[in-house]
Order: sequence, then structure tokens, then C-alpha cells
Amino acid sequence: MKIFVTGGAGYIGSNCVDQLIRRGDEVVVFDNLTEGHRAAVHPQAKLIVGDLQDAGCISAAMQAERPDAVMHFAANALVGESMVNPSKYFNNNVRGGLNLLDAMVTAGVKRFVFSSTCATFGVPERVPIDESVPQRPINPYGQSKLMFEDILRWYDRLHGIVFVSLRYFNAAGAGETYGEDHRIETHLIPNVLKVALGQRESVDVFGGDYETPDGSCIRDYIHIIDLAEAHLLALTRKESAFYNLGTGGGNSVFEVIECCRRITGHPIPAVVKPRRPGDPPRLIAGSAKIEAELGWKPRFQKLDAIIASAWAWHQKHPHGYGD
Repeated sequence: MKIFVTGGAGYIGSNCVDQLIRRGDEVVVFDNLTEGHRAAVHPQAKLIVGDLQDAGCISAAMQAERPDAVMHFAANALVGESMVNPSKYFNNNVRGGLNLLDAMVTAGVKRFVFSSTCATFGVPERVPIDESVPQRPINPYGQSKLMFEDILRWYDRLHGIVFVSLRYFNAAGAGETYGEDHRIETHLIPNVLKVALGQRESVDVFGGDYETPDGSCIRDYIHIIDLAEAHLLALTRKESAFYNLGTGGGNSVFEVIECCRRITGHPIPAVVKPRRPGDPPRLIAGSAKIEAELGWKPRFQKLDAIIASAWAWHQKHPHGYGD
């Protein structure tokens, strides 16, 4: 297949591109490189540097490439920033996505895989979070993703674009070649590993008094390769669908830090700070539906394996991609 991947120079996108090329697909990466890295683009993939907010640019690229399917990773994804600058999130995540869909309609492209988020559920009524849990986002980031999910429903109904929307929380770990290098790093595991690398003195723990066994928040960490495999499986789906992706369990912040200490052999001091507004004590996604319908099952169930892969990549790339 020929797959058009937006955001293919980013963390999740680059690993998904790698898996697509490994199985023999032709891949075109469309990325503005504001968050992604040129060095994270697979050498066998074609890179088009462009912005989804430039309707003419994405339309021309889609017309020229005529892919069999589109995978859409390009988005802004910082919850805190979305609370300060909502316009950026609605412009990039909604308007940019609309430009992409309209370009697909014009070019006759009918298959779409969307990298969504469990942030569309806000503070969930229950965990694990399955697809029947009401979606009530509590920040513009989650709202922008939910708005685009609603748009996808209409483009399926009116234009015949078959889509799969994959919702997940904490992508983690690294592939053999591509890892996690955000210009503004908010994810826990890379920030903990920065302490082990000597780039930070300590790691912050936001809240140590939650209603959890050790008082810190519990989150669902999914290995980046398992996420990539879910996106590849989504290409086999003949009808539109929404799937939540989870490992079936979760790990607390303190458990992650302790695991990093064990893997790296470094003490990694932790400093407990006040809770952040809107942080639920426990967020775990249920994946029974995608397991039943597409046969997806995460291979990296243990936190040790996830962190070991991340540590191996960060040791080889202590300054990320260096751009």
C-alpha cells in the first residue's frame, strides 16, 4: 500500500512509518517539522515539508501522491498549553484536519486512521475506560480531538471516508531506531531518564496524596511499537470504528520512577509538588473491543521492557535528534 502519514517526523509517527516500511509499504511523510525532526524520517520514506493549515499545500500533495490511505498523527498535544492558547489547538487540530479531509475528498482517498486520545473522556466515570464511557473533555486539547472525531463521522456518512479513530494515553518506550524527543518535554518517562543522564537534578511528582496505593497518579503506559501495530491493523478495517487502546493495567508515578532507578542504576531524586488541576487519580484504557475485532494485543505488557527500550535509545541519543 501507499500510505500518506501526517506528523511522520514525530515520536509516534516515525515509529509507525518504520513499521510500515518494514512490511513493504510505500510511505509519504507530510510534516511541518515544528515538533518533528528531519532525522526521525525513515530514509526510505518521501518527506514533504508542509503545513496542514495551508489548504493549497496539502491539497497539492494529496493530488500528486494519490495514496491508498492516510494516517493522521499531526497535532498539538500539550494539555497545559491548550488551556492558555486554545486558538492554537482548534486551528491546528480541527482546521488543519479539515483541510486534510477536504484534500482527501478531492483526490478520492477513502481510508483514514486517526491518532486520537483518551483525553476526549476527561475525568472518566469509570476505569478501565471502554468505548461506552461518556466523552466529556476538560481541556481544549481533548475537545479539539473530540470535535475532529465528530467531523469524521460526517465525512464517512457524506463522502464515504472509512476511518478508524484510536484513543490512547501514554505512548512510551522506543523502537530500534526512533525514540522520544519533544522540544517541550512533558512526558514522565523521558523526564525521569533525563535525571539519569545528568541533564536534570530531580524529577517532579505532581501530587503524593491521591486515593491510590502509593499516593501518586496511575496511568496506562503503552509501548510505541504496540501502538504502531494497532495503527497498521486499523488499515484492515472495512467499516469506520472507534477503539480505545490500553494494556489492561497501569503504573503509578512512583512505580515508574522506581523502575527507572532499577533499569538505569541511578538514584533519581524525586520531589513531590502540589497536585495539578484536573489530574484524575487513575486513567486506564480498556482495549477489549480492538482485541476482539482486530486481534490487537500489546506485546510489551511489563513496564520494565518499556523503560528499558526508552533507556537504550536515550543512551544512544542523549541529546535527542540534535536539531
